[in-house]
Amino acid sequence: MRVHYDIQHLPPFRNAVITIGTFDGLHNGHRKIIELMQSEAAKVNGETVIITFDPHPRQIVAKERAPLFLINTPEEKISLLEKLNIDHLVVIPFTEAFANQTAEAYISDFLVNTFHPHTIIIGYDHRFGKGRSGDYKLLEEKAAEYNYEVKEIPVYMLEDVTISSTKIREAILQGDVDTARNCLGYDYFFSGIVIKGNQLGRTIGYPTANLQINNENKLVPGNGVYAVIIQHSTFNIQKAGMMNIGVRPTVDGTNRVIEVNIFNFDEAIYGETLTITLIKHLRSEVKFNGLDALKAQLALDKIAAMEALPEL
Repeated sequence: MRVHYDIQHLPPFRNAVITIGTFDGLHNGHRKIIELMQSEAAKVNGETVIITFDPHPRQIVAKERAPLFLINTPEEKISLLEKLNIDHLVVIPFTEAFANQTAEAYISDFLVNTFHPHTIIIGYDHRFGKGRSGDYKLLEEKAAEYNYEVKEIPVYMLEDVTISSTKIREAILQGDVDTARNCLGYDYFFSGIVIKGNQLGRTIGYPTANLQINNENKLVPGNGVYAVIIQHSTFNIQKAGMMNIGVRPTVDGTNRVIEVNIFNFDEAIYGETLTITLIKHLRSEVKFNGLDALKAQLALDKIAAMEALPEL
């Protein structure tokens, strides 16, 4: 898959079959749309082209709404798409100027002159242009003039995408790892930079790497203790571990932190990036009656984590 950021210097696409969307989460619902696009491309010996946006359009046109937390960062989305045999991904900087172009200009200048599409695959509810005035019907009306075909994504696929996206977000926020995995088609993951903590874990035999999420818009799982897999190039292999997200009530903590105890590993890795993959939610965060009680529970958590994790 080739990733393009400069739309002024795109290569010529062969019978481009395009679709447009944020594809946040790149979950099972999205994959059905991608399979539809690939099927259409195969019929015309064409190339598949996904057009997506950064930042998410809602962060520009709906700033007054509650903050939008993303299931995937742009980098994660690219990594996931690379596994799906897409030919091209084009990342469009979403700006107010882009949002305010007329619907007609969006079709003629952006879609046609930039991508020269053979086929545009889009949903009935897709809106574009200033005031969201453009829609599927307008694309149909312009098809003969600009010599492209437009095909509608079935309603059931679109509903599946919407329902799945909402369900995934809720599941992640509730620590429901299994539901998130079933909808995503993969284990939820995120990355963070190791920062200095208060090093309390080290004093009770469970040193932790404290993480600061790389992207402030990334959706952070709900508070609790999880069995996780940790990936970092330093390790060369994956490591098993357990993670706590929460305020550490046993030590009267107030700030929410992400702490990862990496099994059989005790090296200083401050400033480095870890990728954490959630495998199982072990328990909710609890306030214990002192550090001895906390230490005893951590021993049980480690046993439970090791039982839940694959052999690495």
